Amino acid sequence: MRFDASETAVVVIDMQTGFCHPDGSLYAPASEEAIGPVGELIDRARSADVQVVYTRDVHPPEQFEDAYYYDEFDRWGEHVLEGSMEAEIVEDLEVRPEDHVVEKHTYDAFHRTDLGGWLEARGIRDLVICGTLANVCVLHTAGSAGLRDFRPVLVEDALGYIEEDHHEYAVEHADWLFGETTELEHVAFE
Repeated sequence: MRFDASETAVVVIDMQTGFCHPDGSLYAPASEEAIGPVGELIDRARSADVQVVYTRDVHPPEQFEDAYYYDEFDRWGEHVLEGSMEAEIVEDLEVRPEDHVVEKHTYDAFHRTDLGGWLEARGIRDLVICGTLANVCVLHTAGSAGLRDFRPVLVEDALGYIEEDHHEYAVEHADWLFGETTELEHVAFE
């Protein structure tokens, strides 16, 4: 699958200590295993001058105090709290000054962030998406991208997940409804 480097961004979803490190509150072994493939995709992107975007799921401790319905802490417990080590991108993935970092407070990286405008301002149309968790933040961000007329492409073997069937569901759902899927070996930037 070929991508025009000038119109593409690699979007790295939530590769943070809280999800990818054994001491993280929402650690999933498959998220840790995704670090290598995600790093390889980032290296390829940088070699082709493709923009790299990182998202960070970050929650102020009081975020859900007045929530009526949407309360991630009820579902997942407190996680990736603002200012904590859990909220940091894993050390194995270097965030460079030229990378764009989006701090988000929900599953969707477009919700109340600058991501959409930032991509549009740079003429980016195609989003090569990797990261974690496949059926949560990856899927919601990719779906939101498709609804905003970006082309979301999930890299199947660069996704973290809790259960294998979560991964399968996310890939099948994205491919069927709003995006495309591929494997790392088939991604080419030109």
